[in-house]
Amino acid sequence: MCAILAGCAPMHDGPTPTPRLDGAHVDLVDTAVTWPTDTWWTRYGDPQLNALVEEALRNSPSLSRAQARLAQANAAVGSARSALLPSVAADYQLTRQRLSENYIYPAPLAGSITTDQRLALDFSYEIDFWGKNRSAFDAAIAGQQASAADAQAARVVLTGGVVQAYLNLQNAFAQHAVLTDIIKQNSEVLDITRNRFTNGLDTQVEVRQAESQLAATRVEQTQAETRIAQLRNQVAALTGAGPSRGASLMPAQLTRPAGVLPTQLPLELLGRRPEIVAARWRAEAATKNIDVAKALFFPNVDLTAFVGFQALGLHNLLQGSSRAAGVGPAITLPIFQGGALNANLAGQRAAADEATADYNEAVVNAVNQVADALDALRLLDREREAQTQARTAIDAAYALARDRYRAGLGNYLVVLIAQNSVMTQALRDTDLRMRAYLLDAQLARALGGGYTTPSSTSATRPAPLSADASSASAR
Repeated sequence: MCAILAGCAPMHDGPTPTPRLDGAHVDLVDTAVTWPTDTWWTRYGDPQLNALVEEALRNSPSLSRAQARLAQANAAVGSARSALLPSVAADYQLTRQRLSENYIYPAPLAGSITTDQRLALDFSYEIDFWGKNRSAFDAAIAGQQASAADAQAARVVLTGGVVQAYLNLQNAFAQHAVLTDIIKQNSEVLDITRNRFTNGLDTQVEVRQAESQLAATRVEQTQAETRIAQLRNQVAALTGAGPSRGASLMPAQLTRPAGVLPTQLPLELLGRRPEIVAARWRAEAATKNIDVAKALFFPNVDLTAFVGFQALGLHNLLQGSSRAAGVGPAITLPIFQGGALNANLAGQRAAADEATADYNEAVVNAVNQVADALDALRLLDREREAQTQARTAIDAAYALARDRYRAGLGNYLVVLIAQNSVMTQALRDTDLRMRAYLLDAQLARALGGGYTTPSSTSATRPAPLSADASSASAR
């Protein structure tokens, strides 16, 4: 035992590890929240949108990539598990050789040509005294769970992207319809201006201005058509289809969901956001890799054995007298490795600090995204009320200016100013109506997009660590 302990390489102390962020530090509290379902987009009551999301989930390359990474992680778990079990191999060797006359072989074998055969079952088992293989297996399990959460995160990103692009498309459709109405108003004013010019009440200047205003609005409408075409292509690309799929998309009526907004940020968010769960599992894997690196400083003990047949010559291999067997340990003592073991340990500690920092960043980003969505939704009603007042006022002002202009009591400049204001407020009104859906979708995505930790892994899921617990486990 003294010889074994003396043979262990010296282990250097590491720096203070990065502490894992506590939920209370970012104002997370244990409060009840109505979480979005796994198919949260169906609450908008739009079959066209539902079909698009289903197509995206079937055809998206990003989901296929995530599933491939999960398959790699599953294979890594199987590989790590194999190190915990004995290995058995069947071995057959045949060597045709001339035996040396000046070696261990006596006459008449010395100087003869013979066949050396071996047929045996070889057994080996690494006795995991220091927990190296167990820690490696735990790290692989944590990596598997991280990949599973990453696959769900890819699903949330994909569905959120499809919904956002689709809502932007519907907004573009609505803006195009608004501009069509504005063009009708501009055409009506142009007819009034031409009549006033015919009657000598206006000059050619006012006519040209009215024509210019109508043409400018048509330019805006053409630009809206361009946005519609681009957004159709974007939605089609997200579903893994070509432009023809986007060309089939039409304006739709959406149902605005009614929900109660949480008054505080929920602590359960740490388990509802798949990227946070994945980051936490990666931090757990990195901590286990530190244990693996530490175990390399201690002696490695392998138990080996074999049973079979050994013989010189081709004819007597399977005879009872050719039976052979053996068993024994193999001990490796890491005495001097040129600093490789400490360098590896330092690298694993740094990787754990990086994984913890990634987890902390994921928590902060998630909290900020939820807070932004909640604040915007809470102020939306106030913004909608002010916008309604602005739209009502400018519509009344435009109607009055147009009627006075038609009656010969006003001038075109007042009508032109009112026209521009009507178009601006009408487009803002459309944006605001669609913004309610966009913010709702943003909140659903910020709350995890319907993700829940699978019950089969809840027993092994690492709980969020405090700063002290994180430091202790990391070192």
